[in-house]
Amino acid sequence: MPVSACIITFNEADRIGDCLASLAFCDELVVVDSHSTDATVAIAEAAGARVLQRPFDGFRSQKQFAVEQARHDWVLCLDADERVDATLRASIEQARDGGFAQAAGYRFARLSDYFGRFLRHGNAYPDRVLRLFDRRRGGWRGKREVHEAASVDGAVVTLAGDLIHYPYRSLEQQLLKTQRYARMMAEHDFARGKRATLGKLILAPAWRFWRGYLLRGGFRDGWHGLVYAYVRANYVRQKTIMLWLLQNGQPVATPPPAQPRQG
Repeated sequence: MPVSACIITFNEADRIGDCLASLAFCDELVVVDSHSTDATVAIAEAAGARVLQRPFDGFRSQKQFAVEQARHDWVLCLDADERVDATLRASIEQARDGGFAQAAGYRFARLSDYFGRFLRHGNAYPDRVLRLFDRRRGGWRGKREVHEAASVDGAVVTLAGDLIHYPYRSLEQQLLKTQRYARMMAEHDFARGKRATLGKLILAPAWRFWRGYLLRGGFRDGWHGLVYAYVRANYVRQKTIMLWLLQNGQPVATPPPAQPRQG
């Protein structure tokens, strides 16, 4: 049963090589790039990937486009900052040898590196994601373009092994990324009619911190777990504040500069 690996990229020259190397067991490598300005495309092509260019219009849309370009119906979807570890590879190969007869899709744990330490507790792990599926029975569906998730019509089985994740190059990059995601989620929720309350403004960030850090054992990851819990709580705070502003008619992003009139 052949498998196509599908990856989306933009300026991932420092990470795409390791990602594709971990997918060497797949029968096809499909990379959908958003016009990178670094060596991403050259590295991907050198690794044997078929690279397609497409302007970025959302994470979900970009990933679904990649799935649709695959030559095989069974697809394995990764981000450039992810790698398949040896145990997960063995689990996928075993399922493939059995013709993927057990399910329409397979999920597995994602293990994230956080500034030199893998987080194994709290809200960070196991963070199971559905990434291997039959595109005839599922895909990247829905309207939400951020925090996107694949879904299938049929059974889903959990595989042993981890998807190794290197999400942040620096704390600055994480803060900028979470702020962008908070804005996108606030705009998505506002468009769907969801509204913030004073209670959520006050309690939601605190609940996110204490749930991850204490109830789910994030403290067991040392200072890494503490910083991670604080930053994730701040994401909830930003998202809720932005939703509050939107529902009160206030902008949450700097508007583009006005274009000079012609003539």
